[in-house]
Amino acid sequence: MFTLEQRVHLRTTLLADARADERIVAAAITGSAAAGEEDRWSDIDLAFAFADPADLPELLTVWTDRMYSVHGAVHHLDVPAGPWLYRVFLLADTLQVDLAFVPVVEFRALAPTFQLVFGVAADAQHPAPPSATDLAGYAWLYALHARSSLQRNRLWQAEHMIRGLRDHTLALACLRHGLPTAHGKGFDRLPTDVLFAVKGGFVQTLDPDELGRAFRATLSCLLNELRYADPVLAGHLELPLLAMADSGE
Repeated sequence: MFTLEQRVHLRTTLLADARADERIVAAAITGSAAAGEEDRWSDIDLAFAFADPADLPELLTVWTDRMYSVHGAVHHLDVPAGPWLYRVFLLADTLQVDLAFVPVVEFRALAPTFQLVFGVAADAQHPAPPSATDLAGYAWLYALHARSSLQRNRLWQAEHMIRGLRDHTLALACLRHGLPTAHGKGFDRLPTDVLFAVKGGFVQTLDPDELGRAFRATLSCLLNELRYADPVLAGHLELPLLAMADSGE
């Protein structure tokens, strides 16, 4: 397990290496460290800007080799997001290191968690949160698949779909309360009464009756959140959602 001192030292080292790399023209600390919210379990999030797109393959090769040979990486994966490429490393001591590479013309704060270390960043551009309409769409889609899974006696799949339905219901609640909607980041900050209601949708066992109960409880919470988010849309969806609940008996 990594120590806090090791994490600070590694971040400092990586930023020094970035300054020494002529292909990197700007760098920033992102994530919880940039917001002053770092805790014992935080990872390292850094963003690097490059001037010449032709340099990206070599940059990835050099920095990946360094992470493995010098810093103890054991695996990595790539998460592309528009012009950004996030190369995410797992170190042997369980520390996660996210290195984002982006052309300098797109190097900017995408969230308040952005602390410029060197170079110049373009104007911040914070993406808008998802709409209630989009979250509702994913929610009813999960609900449909939860229903069909229950009817087909595919219990593991049903549990997965109910979980997706619950997560999008919670995301709608986060949207209502001005909290982050992605990756469950706002869930723990929701009011107690909201969490207590949604808690009824947790699946306790892979028993058809229990799965059906959790499904119906989560649908009820979804309808409640839809009435807050968009009463007109809630009116359109109420009958189909109630029909799904009845068929989940």
